[in-house]
Amino acid sequence: MIRNLTNRIIIIVLILALGLWIDLSDKIQLINPINDAVLFEQSITPRLGLDLQGGLQVLLEADLPADAADPGAAEMETARAIIENRTNALGVSENLIQLAGERRIVGEFPGAEDANAILDIIQQTGLLEFVDTGDFRPEEGSVLQTDFATGSSTTTPPSADGTQPQTVYHTIMTGKEIKSVNVSPDPQGGAAIDFVLTPEGTTIFAGHTTANVGKVLAITLDKRVISAPSIQGAIPDGQGQITGNFTAESANALAVQLRYGSLPIPLKVVESRIIGPTLGVDSLRRSLVAGLAGITIVMLFMGIYYRLPGITADISILLFAVILFAIFKLIGVTLTLPGIAGIMLSTGSALDANILVFERLKEELRSGRMLRQAFDQAWSRAWPSIRDSNIAALITAGILFWFGSTFGATIVKGFSLTLAIGVLISLFSSLYITRTLLALALEAFKPKNLERWIGI
Repeated sequence: MIRNLTNRIIIIVLILALGLWIDLSDKIQLINPINDAVLFEQSITPRLGLDLQGGLQVLLEADLPADAADPGAAEMETARAIIENRTNALGVSENLIQLAGERRIVGEFPGAEDANAILDIIQQTGLLEFVDTGDFRPEEGSVLQTDFATGSSTTTPPSADGTQPQTVYHTIMTGKEIKSVNVSPDPQGGAAIDFVLTPEGTTIFAGHTTANVGKVLAITLDKRVISAPSIQGAIPDGQGQITGNFTAESANALAVQLRYGSLPIPLKVVESRIIGPTLGVDSLRRSLVAGLAGITIVMLFMGIYYRLPGITADISILLFAVILFAIFKLIGVTLTLPGIAGIMLSTGSALDANILVFERLKEELRSGRMLRQAFDQAWSRAWPSIRDSNIAALITAGILFWFGSTFGATIVKGFSLTLAIGVLISLFSSLYITRTLLALALEAFKPKNLERWIGI
């Protein structure tokens, strides 16, 4: 019937024990037994999507003139990566940022508490410029017209009413020359941003500060002045500090922008919506109740109709759930309502495989085969149908995942991912676990009354 049955049972028990340990733990630790030092640690707390715990969803679009060409794929991907890094630095660690078409980006921030902070940090281009304004000291918050050039600058202030031509000041260098940045307290009790320049930036900064002692070097973010200090002396070491009317929060937001670079294209918010946590909790509760009710009904049907094989299939489905949830926690799958639907569908695939085998087992027994022979024939002859149906499901999941990734349909993407993982685990469950448990049950009970035990 099955060779090495004991070995298969041991493997199943070990997998079950490992799955339960992961399911019931919030983190994995690997500790050195000699000195109790932590060698490895990873959080495996379940990750819930926007629709299950609430948060912010925002649709961004390249803010370009109507007659301008669409930005390139490389620029959009760079913008997506920068937004992801910026928001992760704000503590939004389960966010989902992906491209949607040629000029849009979709962002989902589950559990986001400060929507305005997130919108501010992702919407700003984040272009930092060190601008030579000569003897003119612009006010903080004023806007400068700048270009990247070298040479002496004029000192006419920007026009307040727009009727006079505005002076264009030249930029000495931009934020791309900043190597590292940190926030520190300033003497006035506020916050300041300490920065270290790259070797090239150090050379530029040293040369300019040496030649322009007593002049003003304005620092602008997206053309708006944030600080305008006078150059007190040469700065040859490539280290400096940006001071201004910064709070700890605003300084940290600026540091995040500088740390992860400026956006290659400006972005505007096309649509944003906030999903309250109450709605998310209610959705999760309803999903769990519906899933539990469905599984209970199916398990009762399997046990009543297929008798002993059905009971082994029920146990296999429970083990399937343990293993699936453990894998989701390990690889960090974010669970959403569509994702839960994919889990339910993959559970159905596992039951479909068992039903094909059990029906084939009945046919073999009705044709007069002995139980051991019928057992072997049932799995071998049902396998082509099981294989083809699961391959079709995986192909479908792959197409849906591509569609979701290409067009920013996160709902479709979450559904396809959980479906594909569930189908693979369901194959293992039906072909390995169910077969082993049924073989063990038949060996233990040695049923003679097949109508009573198997339902033929």
